[in-house]
Order: sequence, then structure tokens, then C-alpha cells
Amino acid sequence: MGAATTQDIQNLLKLRKRIAVVGLSDQPFRTSYMVSEYMQNAGYEIIPVNPNVTEVLGQKAYASLEDVEGHVDIVNVFRRSEFLPEVAQSAVKIKAGFFWAQLGLYSAEAEEILQSATIPYIMDKCIKVEHAMIR
Repeated sequence: MGAATTQDIQNLLKLRKRIAVVGLSDQPFRTSYMVSEYMQNAGYEIIPVNPNVTEVLGQKAYASLEDVEGHVDIVNVFRRSEFLPEVAQSAVKIKAGFFWAQLGLYSAEAEEILQSATIPYIMDKCIKVEHAMIR
């Protein structure tokens, strides 16, 4: 499985509702917060993954993806591109359903990791924008 198509994205966002947000900030002015708040208001379960906070958007925060209990439908990443391979490896370890790197983020190394583990992915797209297009 490789990069997701528009149809894949539409199906994903209609069916998968549990999103672990890596790098989710507790600062309301940060993009990660605004996007996650939007997704939460749209009916998605948001799981903050950030070792520097204890709670975001009323949800308990986890230090790493490996600490999250239960299946993660989508790993949504708000960390710089150089961290994507590390996050991709964690996504593989937890058998995440989908890997999503936000707008402006891309890593060929992360892409290889995800492809070899057959985890579908998308990079350099905003989940909020994509969601707004299917409503």
C-alpha cells in the first residue's frame, strides 16, 4: 500500500474516528490545537501524544504512541519532518491503521518505513482541510 488517494481519504475520514495526534500542543493558538479541536468537534476521538503536557482538549495526554491504549485508527503528526521516521516506526509498532503527516511535512525515509509495513499514509496535507471537503 502506498500513498492514499482522494477516495481513500474520504473513506478513511468517514469510517475511522480515533486519532492519535503526535505533537499536539495545549496552546490554543497552535495549529495542532486548532486542527484537533475542529476534528474533535466533528466527532472524532482525539488522543494527545506529547510528553510535555498532561491533558489537551479535555483528553489525557500520552508520552508516546506506544503508551496509547487500544487501537489507533489514524496517527496525525505535527512534528518537524526530521522526526517523521521515528514516528513512523512507532506507528508500525502499534499497528496503526493510517499515518498522516500534516501540511508541510514529508520524509522519504518515513515513506519507506510505512510502505514496508503496508501502512497507508499521506504526507503534506491538512486533515482539517481534507475533512472539510467531504462534509
